[in-house]
Amino acid sequence: MKKEFKPLTKSEEEIMQALWQLDKAFVKDVVDILPEPKPHYNTVSTIIKILEEKGFAGHESLGKANRYFPLVQKDEYSKKSMNQFVGKYFEGSFANMLSFFAKEKDISVKDL
Repeated sequence: MKKEFKPLTKSEEEIMQALWQLDKAFVKDVVDILPEPKPHYNTVSTIIKILEEKGFAGHESLGKANRYFPLVQKDEYSKKSMNQFVGKYFEGSFANMLSFFAKEKDISVKDL
C-alpha cells in the first residue's frame, strides 16, 4: 500500500530546509542558520523530534548530544509537494497550471 504524502507545516519545512542545507547538524546549528527572529532552542528541538516521528529526519547519538540529518531528500519532497499542489489547485494538470500562470502574469509562450 502506498503511503499518503502529508506536507509539512511551515515551521517543519523551515527546519527541514536548514537540515537539507547543513546535511548533518546539532539543534544549535539549525537555530544558528534560521532567520531572525530565531525560534527558541527547545522549539527547534521539538520540531525536529516531530520530523523524526514523521520519518523526515533521523539522528545519531554522539555522547549526550544528537546530530540530526534528513531522511527525505529535498528533491523528493519538492516533487511530491508540487504534485500535490497541482492536484489540489489544477486538477492534476501541469498544463492547466502553466496556462493559469501565463494568463495571470501575462507570460508569452516563448518565456515558458
